[in-house]
Amino acid sequence: MSETLIGTYGHGTHNDFVLTFDPNNENELSAEQVSRICNRQTGIGADGTIRITKVDGKWFMDYRNSDGSIAEMCGNGIRVMARYLVERGHQPSGIFPINTRDGMKYLAVPEIEDISVNLGKVEEIYGEITASANGKSWSGYNINTGNPHAVVFVDDLAEVGDLTIPPVVTPEDEYPDGVNVEFVEFLPNGELKMRVHERGSGETQSCGTGTCAVALAATLKKGKSLPIKWVINPPGGRLVVEIDGHSNATLSGPAVLIEDHDLSKYL
Repeated sequence: MSETLIGTYGHGTHNDFVLTFDPNNENELSAEQVSRICNRQTGIGADGTIRITKVDGKWFMDYRNSDGSIAEMCGNGIRVMARYLVERGHQPSGIFPINTRDGMKYLAVPEIEDISVNLGKVEEIYGEITASANGKSWSGYNINTGNPHAVVFVDDLAEVGDLTIPPVVTPEDEYPDGVNVEFVEFLPNGELKMRVHERGSGETQSCGTGTCAVALAATLKKGKSLPIKWVINPPGGRLVVEIDGHSNATLSGPAVLIEDHDLSKYL
């Protein structure tokens, strides 16, 4: 690993990340290093890290949760990565692919304004699940967006309470590698409001794949048919999810870079 490594802090609807540019695959971070970087008390503070590298000549997103664990995909993170590639001159704007552990994703990246990413198929895994938090339980939907989500609906998000402790989701054997849990409220204007507890990161201000899971679950809950479009409001901002007639989800929203940091002290 090089002695000096620069990390770029950025976010998508305040789901925040530290990105490192490593096209030659020379600076892989350990779980302990990721944890130190993401620590909000002693590090830079972030929900995860994104190592921008290449596999077989294609851009690859090496995403890690804040505890250093590996995640298959991150819908907000991949948009921030795309913003980095275009803003820093590594990739022309327009439509281009980024490879992930959940396969190749195609993004539409303008010079400015929102970025869209086709996240592929979202699907319900049949069978009732239950999420419990602070002595309350709700039944809901088991949704796969390339990573696992448990989506439950509540009358008021305030009733969920504090999410410092991970919600308990049953049956546990549905999620051998952990699960992201979304709590969702239908708003009078037809939009959705949500909170999310992400495996390996805790409660976050937003979750891109989570909004896609929420969009499908809301469609099922309301008995609507595809294609469909939902506006979803996590605490960190506003995202739009469109699901076509083949259950492919496209996520659109902002992605911004904030500042660079010397990561040497965390390595």
